Amino acid sequence: MKASISSPPSSWAQFQIGPVTVHAYALCIIAGIIVATLILGRRLKRRGIEPGFAVDIAMWSVPLGIVCARFYHVFTHVGDYFAPGDNLWNVFAIWDGGNALYGSLIGGTVGIWIACRRAQVRFWSIADALAPALLVAQSLGRLGNYFNHELFGLPTTLPWGLQIESTNAKFPPGLPAGTLFQPLFLYEIVWNLLGFALILFLERRFALQWGKVLATYLIWYGAGRSYLESIRIDPSSIGFLGVPANVWASLFAVALGIVLFVVQTRRHPGAEPSAFTGVSRVAMQEAQSTKEKDSSHDVGEHQATTSAPR
Repeated sequence: MKASISSPPSSWAQFQIGPVTVHAYALCIIAGIIVATLILGRRLKRRGIEPGFAVDIAMWSVPLGIVCARFYHVFTHVGDYFAPGDNLWNVFAIWDGGNALYGSLIGGTVGIWIACRRAQVRFWSIADALAPALLVAQSLGRLGNYFNHELFGLPTTLPWGLQIESTNAKFPPGLPAGTLFQPLFLYEIVWNLLGFALILFLERRFALQWGKVLATYLIWYGAGRSYLESIRIDPSSIGFLGVPANVWASLFAVALGIVLFVVQTRRHPGAEPSAFTGVSRVAMQEAQSTKEKDSSHDVGEHQATTSAPR
């Protein structure tokens, strides 16, 4: 028998807790959001920003990201949702999979901009702090594709080929049962985690600021995703000139990252003067927190001095 990666039982894709149906895909996305928020909080603190501001960012970016991710997917896969006899309510069935990363980046960017505008925090500081965390979140989210038996590529004989049941609606017609496929979800997980480590290294080595960490993320992720999308079996994806929509989006991400890096390097050759653009609420919170700690420390020293024997 060939070595391969087994798909999990279909029953793992969802389970019941009382009257509530819990989907593994949703749990993976939620786990990614939580981990990204925690990483963001730690990185914000190093920038002198109250770590709790990460929750504010999530409150704005996550809902907008989910909405845009879903609609981006739907309108680049119209054959899956608007064919004769299709149930139009499936457009909103995000628990069945189909949330495009590039759509979430668009919606999430708008959410981050709103949060930064309200708190008078520099957008590029937040974008740079969040960029590496996104790769970890995306890795966790890709596990949801594994539970849903999706995101696989061309047939392969490699020992890590993915088993997909021939009854799967996404199983390519004309192929024999037992055909193994490239596990694209796994490739992307590995690529993302490597990118996370590399971006952190480059950030420290070259003191990347002013959106250049975000630019590096766009270049790295777009480059990997463009290749993976080119070997993906997804005949319903709309593409220009026969190229899948997500390949175009990935190439655009690479180009945008390069332009952003070059432009920001020329416009801002020095370090960021501050992460704040005005009398920021989160700056005041961080200053107040530091002041309270210093005050507590001074009180403790005074008590120790007055209680010491003379």
